[in-house]
Amino acid sequence: MARNGEKDRQRAIERWQRGESPSAIYGSMGYSQYWFYKWLGRYRSQDPQWFREQSRRPRSNPHRSPREIEEIVIMVRLSLYNRGLFCGAQAIRWELDELVVRPLPSLRTINRILARNELTRRRTGRYEPTGRKYPILRAEKPGDVHQSDFVGPCFLRGPVRFYSLHSVDLATHRCAVEPLLSREGQHTVDALWASWLRLGMPKHQQVDNEMVFYGSPAHPRGMGSLIRLCLLHGIEAWFIPPGEPWRNGVVEKFNDHWRQKFKDRVPMASEADLRRESPRFEQRHNTLYRYSVLAGKTPAAALAASGVSLRFPHTPQAPRYPLRKPESGRYHLIRFIRSDRLLDVFGETFPTPPEATYEYIRATVDVVRQRLELYLDDALIDEHPYPLR
Repeated sequence: MARNGEKDRQRAIERWQRGESPSAIYGSMGYSQYWFYKWLGRYRSQDPQWFREQSRRPRSNPHRSPREIEEIVIMVRLSLYNRGLFCGAQAIRWELDELVVRPLPSLRTINRILARNELTRRRTGRYEPTGRKYPILRAEKPGDVHQSDFVGPCFLRGPVRFYSLHSVDLATHRCAVEPLLSREGQHTVDALWASWLRLGMPKHQQVDNEMVFYGSPAHPRGMGSLIRLCLLHGIEAWFIPPGEPWRNGVVEKFNDHWRQKFKDRVPMASEADLRRESPRFEQRHNTLYRYSVLAGKTPAAALAASGVSLRFPHTPQAPRYPLRKPESGRYHLIRFIRSDRLLDVFGETFPTPPEATYEYIRATVDVVRQRLELYLDDALIDEHPYPLR
């Protein structure tokens, strides 16, 4: 069947606006990932003619990258950044290779493109309000707060495509590293459970806004696997503001440490190598790496000095996915409210009072009361009915 380019682009964006995942859209329509994100970027430019082809006249400088390659590099860099992932030249090149972009630009070329477009800083284009009080989670004792984050997709020379789930206890900087080949369903549940078996179960689990953690924008009240796993075991999940990965700063810094001291140094070519070496790196970090914030102690020594008894899962076997719907507990989202005074809860919006404008608020979902509570500086300023589905 002949394709109609402009109609396909409009149809794809309409499906995305209805909450469908990008992979489902471009997969069912027979297009590539690059095709979808290219037209999503054009749509977000607010050009009313975004769906029409643009001129592709040659560049005059023969030493400069073709414009199409440059646009792809910029798009991939912003996509990685907005997902809170590594967004340097090497990470971009891995993503381009996965997208089968040819010719594949060199690291030097990618770095030149980033510098030319002023994209060499991780927070480029992001606005972090100054002077606004942020509701930070305090970690006074081991087990109070864990920060968790996915790194990937990454690639071994095998080639093996994998992800790595990293969790860090904020009070001791003890880490858990869980490699996995897929983040879907049971895999994420297994990785979180395995991390808790070694780190202990936290009171608060802080993550970013990846769909693998909260569920799906098509069903914002469905409570994804992480939310359900936490609530079923007395843990409160916390979601940082979208586009502000530095709010998960401890695990973000650990991600860099993992890459520099493990991913880029330890020779690995197979899944077996990865699963053998990951726990070795975790053990080395926890027993040998010293932190100034811990007065020179290692993470393991900091835990021993605290005298705190951690709570561990009752069984080594992770719960089976899909998890049942919790009937109690709370989970939280930190959001910055702009001039439209709208609170975004995984794609669903709610009005907020005037005093919330240009402030960070905590949106708490009370599962028992089926209410969405809005807090500013720990003071309740509004609430909405929030029946969970």
